[in-house]
Amino acid sequence: MELDDEVCFCFHVTHRKLRNYARINKPKVASLMTECYGAGTGCGWCRPIIVKIWETHGQEKPGEIPTLASMAERKAAREQYWLDKFGKKPADGGEKKDA
Repeated sequence: MELDDEVCFCFHVTHRKLRNYARINKPKVASLMTECYGAGTGCGWCRPIIVKIWETHGQEKPGEIPTLASMAERKAAREQYWLDKFGKKPADGGEKKDA
């Protein structure tokens, strides 16, 4: 996973932001990673990845971040997660919105 790849599609939080948040703030529990721009508080698809980032960069005992080969694969995995959990595709389609 590249540093500028989005991990949280709901709030457009990148791997770099989450990694730096974990490295600098050293949250005591993974759930505090939500303080990084609300990551993981939307649909929940990204939570396992956020936990791995927390384990890797915010803790002494590193884990391994799961990787999918491309952004398209990650978006497809999130879409499938939504279909399984909510019975529909995500409303935002995982696309960035212009500000």
